[in-house]
Formats: sequence, C-alpha cells, structure tokens
Amino acid sequence: MERKFIQSFLIRTSVLLFFIIAIVVLFDPFYQYHKPLPGLKSVLTDKEYQCVGTLRHFDYDSLIVGSSVCENYNNHWFDDGFACKTIKAIRSYGATADLCFLLEQAFENQDLKYVFYNIDPSSLSADTETTYESSGCPMYLYDKNYLNDISYVLNKSVILEKIPYMLAFSLKSDYDEGNSYNWAQWKYFGADLATGMYDRREDILPMLAKTEHAEKLAGNIALLETQVKSHPETTFKFFFPPYSMLWWDNAYRNGERDYYLYQEEQAIAALLKYENVEIYYYQDEEEIITDLDNYMDMIHFSKEINELICNKLILGEGRLTEENYQERLQNMYELSERIINEDILQYYPK
Repeated sequence: MERKFIQSFLIRTSVLLFFIIAIVVLFDPFYQYHKPLPGLKSVLTDKEYQCVGTLRHFDYDSLIVGSSVCENYNNHWFDDGFACKTIKAIRSYGATADLCFLLEQAFENQDLKYVFYNIDPSSLSADTETTYESSGCPMYLYDKNYLNDISYVLNKSVILEKIPYMLAFSLKSDYDEGNSYNWAQWKYFGADLATGMYDRREDILPMLAKTEHAEKLAGNIALLETQVKSHPETTFKFFFPPYSMLWWDNAYRNGERDYYLYQEEQAIAALLKYENVEIYYYQDEEEIITDLDNYMDMIHFSKEINELICNKLILGEGRLTEENYQERLQNMYELSERIINEDILQYYPK
C-alpha cells in the first residue's frame, strides 16, 4: 500500500512538473527557446532576462545597441527610416564588453544590415571583461545549455506573473512592440527633478591626465574594431548621445572632462578608418543639453529627444569625418566651458 502511494505520488508529481515545464516552454516569456507564438506580440520589458533570447530567435536584420538611454527608442522609427527590421540589444551600463557580447549573439544568428550603436563616454574606460555574471544576471539564460534552465522552467513567478503579463499585453490591440524595454512612459522629466537628482560638489578636483585609463581605452577600442572588421557587410552607425549640462559640470568638477574628450577623440579616430563605419555626434547639441526640462537626471533624456536623435540619424545630420571631428570635439570643450562658467549658474549660483 505504501509502495503504491509513493509510486502514485511520484507519477502525479512528474506529470505536474512536466505540465508546468511544457507551459513555460510553450509560451516562453523570456524567449529562451523560440520567438513569439503565432498571433502573439513580443512583450519586452525585462532586458536582463529577454535580450539574449530575442537576439537568438527573433527575425531582424538590424540592431539598436546601447545603454538605458537607448531603451526609449521606438524600433519602428528605425524600421521606417532605414528600411530595416530592428530589435534592441540593451545593457543598462552600456559597457563595451557587454554590448559586444550581445553583438556576437546577434551575428551568430543573423546577417545584419545596420548596427545603430550608442557610445556612452564612460563605456570607453569601462572594464574590458563582461559584467553579466558579476552583476547577478541569470546566466542560465545566457549560456546555451538548456539542462540548467531549471530556474526558468520551474519558477513560480514565471508561471503566475510573467506568462499572464505577457499574454495580457500581447493581446491588447494597441500594444506597440516597437516600445521594447521602454521606461519613459512612467517617468517625469523636468529641470526641478534633474537638478534635484544632481549632488553638485562644491570643490573642484584637479583635472586628470588625458591618458587616464589608457589601457582600458585601448582594450575597448579593440573590442569595437573587432566587431567592425569581422562584419564588413554591416554598416555600423555609432553615435554619441546628448548628456545634459549637469553631466558636463560634474565631469569638470571631478576632474574627468578632459580625459573623456580625449577618449572620444581616440575612439573616433580609430573607427573612422573603416569603410563600413559612420559616426554621429550629438553631445554638443546646445539647445538640448542646456534645457534641463529634457532630463530626469544628468544623463537620461525624454522620449522626444530619442525621436529627435533618430530623425537626425535618418537625415545624416551630425556626421563626423576625418576633416571635422577634431573641430567638433573642440566645440564641445568650449561649450562645456560656457556651461561651467555661465549656463549652469541659473541653477547653481557661485
């Protein structure tokens, strides 16, 4: 009797576990095994859990690559402007090594027409090793060993939260798949918030040497060059985003401005050598970066600015060349001087 009970219990438990696993694999809210089922839309809200799966299984021919400032682009803007099919490859920190890892996942599975790559200044001096594991990302979704997916396929929150959430939004007629990973809809942008988030130091540190972090800079440039050289059939459109004047004030006060500009100069000079590279510069968009109503903090700007940048890319505005890039960087240096000595004073009087 006891033996029959144990056998029955094991059979019932096995059937239940198989049913749970089958449900997760079928609907697959993290897209670990396949793209969305026919009739369902892609609901992308958890980049750490979904990004790698989409790169391996979705249909696309172009990528929007970058940090959190890229999350508020609508994929359809690029699709319409460049006659392509885009998805996002996002890493909040925007470190070069992490983004290049995502690029490798994409290139293993697709031939890419365009890579729209956002270069954050700090990414050029970031560690040249990936940070996914050290930052606690779910590595069972990043490797290709399905045998260790137990944390995914037998996960209560996936069954009770993620799948119902995915189905609810996927079946909404007005759900826009182009707004993948978008967070702007829940945020407020304004000078009061941006300045309130900025803890401005009163003292000014000595300016660091331009060659600070030279080894990391060289390593990160090499990572980008490897991607560019390995895929000559892909057009890489690198662009520098418009951080607010608060960021430039902070960089100056921390003694970091000059080496940030130097790092950008070195990266631009290296990448402009390649025929399949275009570089666009939007850091010196004065009307944008000095209007703090466009921001929620030093870095993150509103969705309207994302759309403006995309339109400029489509029109080819702000493109750097061998002839003009040093002048543009000098203009940014001079603009930062005015920000520090004039524009910022309305918010932070001397």
